[in-house]
Order: sequence, then structure tokens, then C-alpha cells
Amino acid sequence: MLEARPAVRTLPTYHPPLGGREGLRLDFNENTVGCSPRVLARLRELSSEELARYPEREPVEAVVAGHLGVEPRELLLTNGVDEAIHLLCETFLEPGDEVLIVVPTFAMYEISAAATGARMIAVPAGENFCFPTTDLLDRVTTRTRLIAVANPNNPTGAVAEPADLLEIARSAPQAAILIDEAYFEFYGQTVLPQFHGLPNLFVARTFSKAYGMAGFRVGTLAGDAAQMATVHRVSSPYNVNGVALACLPTALADDNYIQQYVDQVREGRTRLQDEFRNRGIPYWPSEANFVLARFGALKSAFVQGMRTRGILVRDRSRDYGCDGCVRITIGTIEHTNRLLVALRKVLEEIGTTEARAQ
Repeated sequence: MLEARPAVRTLPTYHPPLGGREGLRLDFNENTVGCSPRVLARLRELSSEELARYPEREPVEAVVAGHLGVEPRELLLTNGVDEAIHLLCETFLEPGDEVLIVVPTFAMYEISAAATGARMIAVPAGENFCFPTTDLLDRVTTRTRLIAVANPNNPTGAVAEPADLLEIARSAPQAAILIDEAYFEFYGQTVLPQFHGLPNLFVARTFSKAYGMAGFRVGTLAGDAAQMATVHRVSSPYNVNGVALACLPTALADDNYIQQYVDQVREGRTRLQDEFRNRGIPYWPSEANFVLARFGALKSAFVQGMRTRGILVRDRSRDYGCDGCVRITIGTIEHTNRLLVALRKVLEEIGTTEARAQ
């Protein structure tokens, strides 16, 4: 009887709760108003002839490379950051290799790495989810072949200092170091220019968050040109669809739209954190477009109460160290206003005494 490889049969699964998402979606860290109007206009211009052609990735990669300040040969467009993670795992991992991740973090690092038969080593985040640089370095061995770091991290919003990330890359030259900067626009700091001196350093970005293009499924992976040539070997030439390729340059050209949205998110993030602090609800300062807070035993009532008022938030209790925690996406000022009104009403109904005690 045909059977999958043992590594696949024991693979953890990731089933995001995408069904029944009606209302204000503050559960998946998406842009709450969507892509630039210019992107919608470009969509309407697409012809049947354009859709009939196989997608040509290289011209758009040149545009994206120019936008990011790298050379086209140092960059690969991917089917979201998920594929960037997958390609790095397929390129560098063998069964028995070691992969280091700091938990809690994005689930796809473990899933993509474990599918190769690599051994996962989870390094717990420090107090208040601070990045455990020393503990991580202590776990590096000659078998370490991949270290994946989300910066800012999901679901905590915490960040690692760029100097620490570069120290890790220098300390493990035999390993691919992936810095996932999916939430870069809301943070503003990057290690992208540093890969020129560190051939094992890779940086991933996405257009699913600030750019409001999650449905397009397009991201980037950048790194040393020679290393990226190797990654290209395991990538399909048609991995990014033609619609995404047609619209991405238009999205990149509308800097004003992105900056206005990012400014609103940062303002809303401050307001939500102030609300939690004033109410005595534990939360973690975030550099992303979301805030993680602990509601303890009131978590389920809070999530359901918000849903009843047409606002979806994400229960993150299953993540390491996140028991009783809820992650809330930040959007426009209008959406933050709606969020705060609903949040106050729900908390008045369920009370915050137990949340304060956690």
C-alpha cells in the first residue's frame, strides 16, 4: 500500500479558522480596507490575452528589487512568505538536520522544516516574550542548518535587535538564517542590506499585510546572489500567478497609500495598548499591526462577545506561553474606533476582574 514518508505522516497540521469570517476581520492581521485603489484599477484593465499567458516573473522581480534596493539576482518572488520558507527548507535541509525556532511563532516554520525530516528545536522566548539571543546561540551545533526568526514576531509583536540577528548569522555560518519581515512596514527596521556581508542570511517580505494583497499570494525572498541561484533551482518558474505579477508594480508605486495606512495602524496600536493598560489587562507592546493581550478565563467570552458585535479577533491560547491570550489586528482609525467601542461594551458585560488577576 502506498504510504507517505514518515516525516509527512507525523507532520503537525495548520488549519487557520477561515470559515464564517463575516464582519470586521481583526483576526488574521490583514489590511482592514484592502489594496490600493490603483491596484483595483489595474485589475480591471487586465485582458483575456494577459490571463492566457504563462506568468513572467523576472520583469516584476526587477521592479521589486529596485524598490527594495537589491539586485534582481538577489531576489525571488514567491507565493507568499509560506513558499519562501518552504523553498529554504527544500534547499538546505536533510533528514536529521537541526532547525531552531523561538516559540511562540509562526507555525509554518515547523511544518515546512519537519516535512523534510529535520529535527525541530524550540527555544522558548524570554520573559515577556523578549528574544532569547543567548539561549538561541547556546543551542547552535554543527547540525544546525536553519534558524527562522519572525521580526516582528507573530503572535507576540515582539522584536529582536538587528545586532542580535546579525550575531546569530555570524555564529552559525553553516546554517541558513531566515529573518521573516512580514510586518516590516509597521516596524521600520530591517536587516535586508546586511546579507551582502553574510551569505547565509535571507530576508523574507510579504505584500499580504500592509499592502492589502493577501488574496494575491505574493512575497519575496532576498539574499546572497549565489545562494539565491541555488534556491531558484527548487522554485517553479510559474510560482507567482500572472494577476499578482500584473498588479504588484502598481501597488509598489502607491507609496502614499501604504504610508497613510501604516500611520493609522501605528496610531491605533497605541490607542489599543493604552486601553489595555488603563484597564489593567496584561498585553505585550507590539511593533506589528496587532496586539496580543491576556484575558485569562474570560478569553472565550471576550472572543464570542466581540463576534456578536461583528468583530473577529483571534484566540491564540494554543500557542506556547499564550494560554488565555487573544490577538487583535489593528486597522484604520475608523476600524479602531469601532474596535474600542465594542471592546468596552464586551468588557463591561463580562467584567475584567479575573483578567486583572492573571
